[in-house]
Amino acid sequence: MTASMAGRYASALFELAKQDKRLPEVETQLRAFQAMLDDSEELRRLVRSPVISAGDQARALSAILERAGISGLTANFLRLIARNRRLFAVADMIKGFRALLARERGEVSADVATAHALTPEQLTLLKDTLRVSVGKDVQVNTRVDANLLGGLVVKIGSRMIDSSLRTKLNNLKVAMKGIG
Repeated sequence: MTASMAGRYASALFELAKQDKRLPEVETQLRAFQAMLDDSEELRRLVRSPVISAGDQARALSAILERAGISGLTANFLRLIARNRRLFAVADMIKGFRALLARERGEVSADVATAHALTPEQLTLLKDTLRVSVGKDVQVNTRVDANLLGGLVVKIGSRMIDSSLRTKLNNLKVAMKGIG
């Protein structure tokens, strides 16, 4: 993981947070920032745009972090990557940090895409099912993808389970074309 630029930044943040005994705090604040990224097209544009100067990015980011209540080590890290023109890779850095944290805890990380947001009961059932399947605690990272139409897609490491309605309809379409 540390071979990539995002991996090196994630490792550095992880080591600092571990050293300062702030892993839970940093994890919570990174989750909050990732949620803001997922919900805001304007924030994604700010993060990814090479046209916006590093100074403007840093000022805008500072205001956003202050309003979101993100402070301390996490805020300093985000400001640093903005100054270093690496803000475009923040999602990969967060993902890397979470992977390191999961390994530290002995957990496996699963990325789950669903057509609709999962209820807390559905999320608990999914975690329990994955825990039985994998044999370890599973940290589930969910995102909504309306293009799936229904069902879900689960990625654990290099394994992928696709039970989405979109894939089933595409498979049916291919099968139907083969008949005629």
